[in-house]
Amino acid sequence: MYIYTVIPGDTLADISERLGVSQFVLIYANGLREPYALTPGQALLVLDDITGYTVTSGDTVFTVSNRFGQTERTLWRLNPSLAGGTVLYPGQTLFLPSSAHQNRLTATGYAYPFINRAVLRTTLPYLDYLGIFSYGFRSDGSLVVPDDGDLIGIASEYGTAPMLVLTSLGDDGRFSSEAVSNMLENEAVQSTLIENIANTAQSKGYGAVNSDLEYIPSEDRELYNSFIADLADELHSRGIELTVSLPPKTRDDQQGLLYEAIDYESLGRSADRVLLMTYEWGYTYSEPRAVAPINLVSEVVDYALTVIPAEKIDLGMPNYGYDWAIPWVQGTAARAIGNIQAQELAIDRGSPILYDETAATPYFNYTDEDGGRRQVWFEDARSVMAKLELARSRNLGGIGVWQIMKWFPQLWLQV
Repeated sequence: MYIYTVIPGDTLADISERLGVSQFVLIYANGLREPYALTPGQALLVLDDITGYTVTSGDTVFTVSNRFGQTERTLWRLNPSLAGGTVLYPGQTLFLPSSAHQNRLTATGYAYPFINRAVLRTTLPYLDYLGIFSYGFRSDGSLVVPDDGDLIGIASEYGTAPMLVLTSLGDDGRFSSEAVSNMLENEAVQSTLIENIANTAQSKGYGAVNSDLEYIPSEDRELYNSFIADLADELHSRGIELTVSLPPKTRDDQQGLLYEAIDYESLGRSADRVLLMTYEWGYTYSEPRAVAPINLVSEVVDYALTVIPAEKIDLGMPNYGYDWAIPWVQGTAARAIGNIQAQELAIDRGSPILYDETAATPYFNYTDEDGGRRQVWFEDARSVMAKLELARSRNLGGIGVWQIMKWFPQLWLQV
């Protein structure tokens, strides 16, 4: 596979003929929608390492995958339109790998319980872990439990391990730094919480637990290290893995509430895997900029590798962008936007897509219905490829995608 960048005057038919790739392949690999308009600077993922198969009467996903020596998951990955289903119809075109694909990175995707089920089923074949967001806890160590039963069941259908995500969410629906500190400083509450997490994960069939406790006071650094070590011991005794989410640090003594209590070396030693949260440089209240600029992401990875084995590290990747009013005024909020939605907006507004080489991230400017000027930074096939190449070049264990609420084929077809 490779990437083609649209030039002025290009049409889908022109590109298809020039590259010798069917329009259908270009449409499904890039999430294009009728009337299939394009804009200059738009990145298209081109799949040149697949071959087509026409379904005949009696074919199923199982029989076709067996006939060609593939797994059902491979068939689902190359055919997102199946949405993880097994029923085929005569005349339907399926795609199969025509050459050996590079080793896949382990993939974790995070979702809220209200995720669209079609999006979930389309994405699950690409996932090794489904992080269900999220469990919280109360002052007595009892759990605030989300409506997770349906997601656990659907994940199991696809052989994807459900992952319990632990945050500081309370009954009031808010995240609390104070709640984390109080828990860490009370051994009885901490012990109760660990037992409740382990019991719940085991009884519900979770394959892993992810600790995503953030904004921990610096004075609780060693207490958090001990909590993770104890949680890991309890989970491991039950055959359950532990992952820990880490804010993006470039040195151990990095200042700030988000960073000071986070000990990469100790947490990485206790956990089975860690997730580097390498996104949100551009965020709701920031100035317009890339969400995950590759130059800054690389610095975090390079630091992590000095204290954590590469195979334990998952690279965090965003599946979204932001839309800012410009000129930017501090305190004004950007709008979150899906990656395909961003490209469609650029096409609708007649805006060429630009590309920041340093950040390895696309962006564009447009004028809204009210005459206001705006700027959008998002992810596309090029920025995804840059991050995956970074993960592979550093021999990282996998990726973690925040979040999978919107389908984004340019990402998943490259994993």
